[in-house]
Amino acid sequence: MTDTRDESTPGLAELANQPCEPACPIQRAAALLEGKWTTLIVRDLLGGKRRFSELQRGLAGISPRLLTARLRLLEEQGLVQRYQYPTIPPTTEYELTAFGFELLPVLEAMAVFGARLAEQQIRMGDISVD
Repeated sequence: MTDTRDESTPGLAELANQPCEPACPIQRAAALLEGKWTTLIVRDLLGGKRRFSELQRGLAGISPRLLTARLRLLEEQGLVQRYQYPTIPPTTEYELTAFGFELLPVLEAMAVFGARLAEQQIRMGDISVD
């Protein structure tokens, strides 16, 4: 894995020896990505621009209100760009910014870990193979 840290970013070994405060980069990232919906929205947007309705269909169980709130949060943090078109009815599309695409290695690592976790749970009898 390539180290993409700048010189001012502490390594994991340094972070592990410090108290977990709001300035901690891991805590900051975790606060943004907490809950299952935010990372799944980012995952869906990795494929390119999506309409609101496409995102909602792809995320079975998310309410329109929660999807709107998460998209606004991602937009406020500079991870998502919103495009609104003056059609009837109005069309809104979302896509990841260059900064949002920086989450790609994070989601790739989560996918690898999730696959390994599923294998472990199957071996332990915690889940069934679907």
